[in-house]
Amino acid sequence: MNSKIFYGIISLLIISTSFAHAQESPITVQTDDNNYDEGDTIVVSGKVATMIEGVDVVLQLFREGNMLEIAQITVAQDGTFSHTILAEGPLWTNAGTIVVRASYEVAGGTIAESEFSYTPESEVVVTTTNFEVDAGSHGTFDVEYSIKGGEIEDIVVESENFALAIDINSTDEGSITLELPREFIGAEKQDGKDEKFIILISNPDNPNGTEVDYEEKPVHSDHRTITIDFEQGDTDIQIIGTYVVPEFGTITMMILLVGIMTTVILTRNKFQMRI
Repeated sequence: MNSKIFYGIISLLIISTSFAHAQESPITVQTDDNNYDEGDTIVVSGKVATMIEGVDVVLQLFREGNMLEIAQITVAQDGTFSHTILAEGPLWTNAGTIVVRASYEVAGGTIAESEFSYTPESEVVVTTTNFEVDAGSHGTFDVEYSIKGGEIEDIVVESENFALAIDINSTDEGSITLELPREFIGAEKQDGKDEKFIILISNPDNPNGTEVDYEEKPVHSDHRTITIDFEQGDTDIQIIGTYVVPEFGTITMMILLVGIMTTVILTRNKFQMRI
């Protein structure tokens, strides 16, 4: 082989190998969300390109140069690491951008950073008001609610599903608390005792919805108060019970009409037979 060609191939291999190593980050770090409120759990994770036995990742959180958190994290055999932080305490009283810094190797030889925004409880925007729901021939009824992380755009009755459908604009992960008047919507067993509602939350990526759990405050005689958590990007919440107004939904009305028509026909037949 011509020596020039040989050395040319070797040079290309060295350049391509160096380029590949240059593209591979020695350490990465990220959080499971870009926005957190006081009391939230922050999950920090990442990966190192080359795992060094016995060497931990040093994790630090800073706000405006002041350190909020420091921890040493053991690196798994596959190079991954993870750590959870509860956003509360005397150092978590001010809003701002939090810088996450992860360093690896002795004396912090390699460093990666990411950031997120933080809001203390005192500055979290919570909207509390009433929404007037159209109940058809029954007029309207009010649903009192509180929401953080978004806003309600509409609430409609879905008689055929015995449900309330709530359209939301979720700008962040959050929660909504609703007072559901028993006169207009409920979930009951055959003995009249309370049954759990079925809650479905959907978004453009999941239009069919996912069933989620909810929390319920102590029972009241005239309403039930439930709290539902949602994620950023969720658009629809469906609350399904065992009854909802109007009392005669589409299916029920059809059954009623069939019954009326059957009665009319039988009555006419009897009348004709008598004649």
